[in-house]
Amino acid sequence: MKIAKAFPSDHRILSDITFKGKTYWNYDAAQMQNWKPELTIASEYIEAHETYKLIVEEEIVGYYSFVETDKNTIKLDNLFLLPKCIGLGYGKFLMNDFLKRATKTSATKIILDADPNAENFYKTFGFQTYNKLETSIKGRFLPQMELDIMPS
Repeated sequence: MKIAKAFPSDHRILSDITFKGKTYWNYDAAQMQNWKPELTIASEYIEAHETYKLIVEEEIVGYYSFVETDKNTIKLDNLFLLPKCIGLGYGKFLMNDFLKRATKTSATKIILDADPNAENFYKTFGFQTYNKLETSIKGRFLPQMELDIMPS
């Protein structure tokens, strides 16, 4: 198991992982189709943002990406795994790698918008919910979360 910088040519597999990872939470097919554009990772996105892939036995099974929103804040923009890999410790492995990279920047805070089903996952790393963002699905809110960090 290793984490490597993603290449722009990985965009299709990362899009596939994003889409399949989102289906893990049992959203209906119509909603998944509505989300398809925002779940698509373009090669230009990978060129412009820090994007790292998780490789297990020669297969890309997950990834994360982040952006600096200002000199003090990093946003974890994506963290997705193939459904077959959820619950096996790979998410924790990705998250720990991300946190290690985040402390090597000038950032003092990490923010993210979590899928409601993943809120507790992020809480295990110390993230706290500071707001709930209403979505297009009635009664569904995205937890907006943050974590203070110390640059190394």
